[in-house]
Amino acid sequence: MTAEMFAPPATRRARAARAGARAEEPTAPTTPHTAQAGAEALAAVEELLRLRLDRLAGEWRRGPGPEPLVGDADPVLGEQGLPGILAELVLGAGKRFRPLMCHWGWLAAGGTESGADPTVPVRIGAALELLHAFGLAQDDVMDGSTTRRGRPATHVAASDRHRAAGGRDDALRYGESVAVLVGDLAHMEADAIVAELAQPVRHLWWRTSVELVRGQVLDLSEAAAGGGANAEDRAWAVARAKSGGYTIQRPLELGAVAAGAGSEVLGALGEYGAHLGEAFALRDDLLGVWGDPELTGKPAHDDLRAGKATVLLAWAEQEATGRAADVVARIRNQQHEDGDVEEAAQIMESAGVRERAEEQVRRSHASALAALEEPSLHPAGVAGLRQVADSVCWRTR
Repeated sequence: MTAEMFAPPATRRARAARAGARAEEPTAPTTPHTAQAGAEALAAVEELLRLRLDRLAGEWRRGPGPEPLVGDADPVLGEQGLPGILAELVLGAGKRFRPLMCHWGWLAAGGTESGADPTVPVRIGAALELLHAFGLAQDDVMDGSTTRRGRPATHVAASDRHRAAGGRDDALRYGESVAVLVGDLAHMEADAIVAELAQPVRHLWWRTSVELVRGQVLDLSEAAAGGGANAEDRAWAVARAKSGGYTIQRPLELGAVAAGAGSEVLGALGEYGAHLGEAFALRDDLLGVWGDPELTGKPAHDDLRAGKATVLLAWAEQEATGRAADVVARIRNQQHEDGDVEEAAQIMESAGVRERAEEQVRRSHASALAALEEPSLHPAGVAGLRQVADSVCWRTR
């Protein structure tokens, strides 16, 4: 479903005209009131996450009866066990885009004036961060990534603990298995939070979870397929489901649904979220090739080294010829030689792939802002969403 399907033709034409006219305009600076509101919402999410993770750790140590387990320290993972590893992943330095989008969606739908329960967007935000932890732990295994946020990825850290404990069998297999279980535990706790909420929220949550997993398997299959016809369309499908959808659009809609939003509000927010979600995914791809490792916490050119089937790689295949095409093909097939990764980044830049992506980010940013012209949106939420659009599109990590 595309963003344009949410609005009637006349509305779409008007929004497109506004977007084109304002593509290069700067947006309003962050106001102290809006920044404080966002910070307070995230602080509430953070507190709830700590409470839920503490409770989970306590439950983890319980036996089937009233007595605690005897000798409950994990022989490899130690006292912290799996819940402690999950807590490190969830409470580490993250961007917290998802709960922030949920908060602004709730406000934009008039949550403060509708009589809706103000704790609901906080609970959804906590669940979204746990869902994100599920995705991170398992994604790093699937991508073979060794770092996350400047620290060893979950499976790498668990493998290191296996070796330090003198563990038998294969340390890497152990670490990957632990990461899968950390993801399972995160998703389980997220579902437990959402199970307490109203049916419309639960249904949208289910759709969000399905889309995320679908994006993950499409990512794997696209890498295995090795490009070919319609590679760009398939890469966009992965980006929308795996990055833009569950990071921007669905969290925004979850907050709005929790506030009891009507069709006009949901249509405008859906359009905003679809455009900004595409910009988020493209920015992710740009950072995966040209990001600063000290800011991203990932090695330079990490996506190229892993042969990730991104939109950027599909564009490079369209433009590259001769030796350049051979280099790009080796990257796609994960058969790169010494120097191919750095050369591929240079080839992509010379072919205009980087500028093409930056231009698309600018256009998506403008289209997202144009969708906020819908008069039924609450001004407090619109102010926050304008500022989020800037932080999403021009982020450096």
